[in-house]
Amino acid sequence: MTRKTKILLIEDEASLAEVIKEYLTASGYDVITAHDGTSGVDLARREEPALILLDLMLPDLPGEEVCTAIRKWSRVPIIMLTAKSQEEDLLNGLGLGADDYVTKPFSPRQLVARIAALLRRSSEDPTLLSNRMSYQNGDLVIDTLAREIWKSGDKVSLTPNEYKILLALACYPRKVFTRGELIEIALGSDYDGFDRGIDSHIKNIRQKIESDSKAPQYIRTVHGIGYRFGGDVD
Repeated sequence: MTRKTKILLIEDEASLAEVIKEYLTASGYDVITAHDGTSGVDLARREEPALILLDLMLPDLPGEEVCTAIRKWSRVPIIMLTAKSQEEDLLNGLGLGADDYVTKPFSPRQLVARIAALLRRSSEDPTLLSNRMSYQNGDLVIDTLAREIWKSGDKVSLTPNEYKILLALACYPRKVFTRGELIEIALGSDYDGFDRGIDSHIKNIRQKIESDSKAPQYIRTVHGIGYRFGGDVD
């Protein structure tokens, strides 16, 4: 018997949660629900879902705080469900570690498509140069077999999209990527976000792998174009 993909839905509006659960269940997913942020964090840790749908307007904790809490120990893909439509609000959510967002109101069919796309992106890697890439005398190590990143001997936790973006850059170290190209190769052609969302992901990666995020040596900005990888292979 094939094991169903488990999705955690954190949504306080009971009627909406029920509609989403019924639609996702009919689409073949195993759905567990939480109606507040505290329960959501507990379920995320206990159930280890393949993906989390996270409402930002929760009764006890803001969704942003829930996302931050989960990101301290998990790289699980997170899609924000939000009534906020302003670009800065959405970019802030991405900056906290969310992978995608869907603005309310949305169609269940649209949500299922976004879930399938994110799960697919999270399970597929770009073409790899090797199974273990080391830079600057071991300062940064990318272990693609274990899907682990190490900085100065310490393990670094990246979200699925952050991991994909870093791999894309590292796999083509001499190439200068535009934001659109990074979206295509790392996030997929069905990514439906702002181009500037890439900037939020890049900022997060730099904070985790650079000794000085304001003077990065690994992810370099090419002004007017985009980004390129700057590490020297050992």
